Amino acid sequence: MSDVRFTHIGGPTVLIEFGGWRLLTDPTFDAAGRTYAFGWGTSSRKLTGPALPASTLGGVDAVLLTHDHHGDNLDHAGRALLAGVTTTITTTSGARRLGGATRALEAGQTTRLEAPGRPAIEITATPCRHGPPLSRPITGEVIGFALTWPGQAHGPLWITGDTVYHRALRRAAARIRPGTVLLHLGGVGFPLTGPLRYTMTARQAVRLCEAIAPRTILPIHYEGWQHFRQDRDGIERDLLHAPKQISDLFHWLPTGSAEHVRI
Repeated sequence: MSDVRFTHIGGPTVLIEFGGWRLLTDPTFDAAGRTYAFGWGTSSRKLTGPALPASTLGGVDAVLLTHDHHGDNLDHAGRALLAGVTTTITTTSGARRLGGATRALEAGQTTRLEAPGRPAIEITATPCRHGPPLSRPITGEVIGFALTWPGQAHGPLWITGDTVYHRALRRAAARIRPGTVLLHLGGVGFPLTGPLRYTMTARQAVRLCEAIAPRTILPIHYEGWQHFRQDRDGIERDLLHAPKQISDLFHWLPTGSAEHVRI
């Protein structure tokens, strides 16, 4: 069994530590107050800053970047951090934009992290649809990540990425059978697009988790931004109506301090 330390820094940004590895997801370290354009007339203001500044993190072995083109997943301070990280893994289009030694993955493809004295990690990209059907030309390419390493007792660690619930996501999750899920929520929406949602709501997440029955669900990407339509209170209200065997799996990470999870 692996003992993993998760430190939720804010939004989708989590430091994951185990077996000598230090991995960081979607680095966002800008202060609050700035407005970011997301294209096609949409934008959002950052409401809260990171729980920890990037300068306090120490060394990071790799960044798992679900996508590079939205400021709530990679902001200005996050881009500056990438320059000091040896390995960044992201989408094929994101790798072209970022350049350098960035590793590109499409959904279903796998890469490997190896280092002396540490467990090897297999990282498989999982499909995301960052909005309604046929929205990819507008919302862009996004992936999630399934991480597998020796000693996991309950299945892989899955980072869903920014996605709504859809068939390809459910099928991929059923193949992975994750034990622990870093679940991007927030029910993202914009005034311009009305009721359309661009990330999962709690109700969609419950449908997904009913299909795969993970051991632990760690919600992230639900607070700190104007375009999040469902915060923790809204998620918890919906979970009151979910099957207890699913709602009991949700565990809220504190921000700014490490939480140990057995995987």
